[in-house]
Amino acid sequence: MSSRNDDASATGARRLRLLFVDDEAPIRMVMGDELEQIGHDVTVCEGGQEAIDALSENVYDAVITDLKMPGIDGWGVIEHINKEKIETDIIISTGHGGIDDAIRAIREGAYDFLRKPYKIVEIATVLNRVAEKRSLENRANALETELQSVRGKTQLIGNTEPMQRVNTLVARIAPTDSSVLILGETGTGKEVVARSIHEQSSRAKMPFVAVNCGALPESLVESELFGHKKGAFTGADAPRKGLIEIANGGTLFLDELGELDKAMQVKLLRFLESGEIRRVGENETFNVDVRVVCATNRNLEDMVTEGIFREDLFFRVNTFEIRLPSLRERKDDIPELAKFLALRCMKRSSIPDDFLSQKSLEMLRSHDWSGNVRELANAIEHAIILSGGEVIEPEHLPNSITRRSAHTDKPFTVSNFSHPLTLREIEMEVIMQTLEKYNGDKPQTADELGIALKTLYNKLNQYQSHDQADAA
Repeated sequence: MSSRNDDASATGARRLRLLFVDDEAPIRMVMGDELEQIGHDVTVCEGGQEAIDALSENVYDAVITDLKMPGIDGWGVIEHINKEKIETDIIISTGHGGIDDAIRAIREGAYDFLRKPYKIVEIATVLNRVAEKRSLENRANALETELQSVRGKTQLIGNTEPMQRVNTLVARIAPTDSSVLILGETGTGKEVVARSIHEQSSRAKMPFVAVNCGALPESLVESELFGHKKGAFTGADAPRKGLIEIANGGTLFLDELGELDKAMQVKLLRFLESGEIRRVGENETFNVDVRVVCATNRNLEDMVTEGIFREDLFFRVNTFEIRLPSLRERKDDIPELAKFLALRCMKRSSIPDDFLSQKSLEMLRSHDWSGNVRELANAIEHAIILSGGEVIEPEHLPNSITRRSAHTDKPFTVSNFSHPLTLREIEMEVIMQTLEKYNGDKPQTADELGIALKTLYNKLNQYQSHDQADAA
């Protein structure tokens, strides 16, 4: 076994979590030190059983194992990995194996086969390839969570002064790795701005992972963000990467940040300060390289004063602040926005500038847009369906726009119904009417009803489950 080659540092391998297995103490000591010096987190084991125990406790990017060992040998470790369907890359390191062993190892899923003695630069090169493979896997996993990624490069539509200011701020902050806090009403396009920051950064080719903190079940938030090991809790039938790890090398967008409870705020702050995460049920921490962009429509400073949001976390995520204007503040952008949204809806590359009649455009300009750009997108889609792709006239627009009184709906009363209502039915009617009032906008609905967003999501899920049970 050679000592560390000076060329090893030139390989530039990304940081991996490694399990190194060898029954020879000098080799374990040297390799543990060498692998750490080239930038990896290493756990060393002296035999197959110890390696299997470690694999049951933690998740590793790669396992480097000798073949000939007392008791459970390297083949036994490989068999366990395959039987338990553990997601890790296997690298064989042996001084005894020949070509037949190499062929068998590859057939059983080994990533590479190294003959002792080898230089550290050789194994560093192999680990570099593992890191690139893992990076591609993370990007593929991230793409599965990004249904909107097929739409191409993100565009910030609008030339009004408020939007020019936003574009300037995005251009300034994007090339850095600083945390960003995006503030604005629901529907103003906070995720669009976050994607634009990512696409203009050096991380553009790496994953962009968007997380709606308000939509995550409270009992699963930690697992969703940080991942878990097999058996960490009921239902954890296999180890799973968290969304933070999937975003490794790229950008993590935490929308509706204010919905996280105090316990998760502490865990998120720890990650932001150290760059380390620990999967649920594991004992070891490991580093990830993730840029964090957060967003909220709530006033975090008021939440800090009320003791609902941690002050230290607020200062940590608020390194750079971007406030998005409401659509009411940039109504001159409505014609350009409406055309962009129509093109997207109709899946066309061009449409006439007069696809909106003058009367329709005047109605769009005079509307108050409580749902902002999201409400405008829904209105345009509604109008396109009714118009059949022809010029959009006022009669094609939603009633909430053509009848300015639509936002002052009649109050809910039990007497409006022909049969007695249960308490659950009354609650459901009030929630559904409020949702309709705000065009399905859940954060605004929760604010109107005076309940937490998580409570609203839970109630909607309960209603859906109840209706499905009734239908059955």
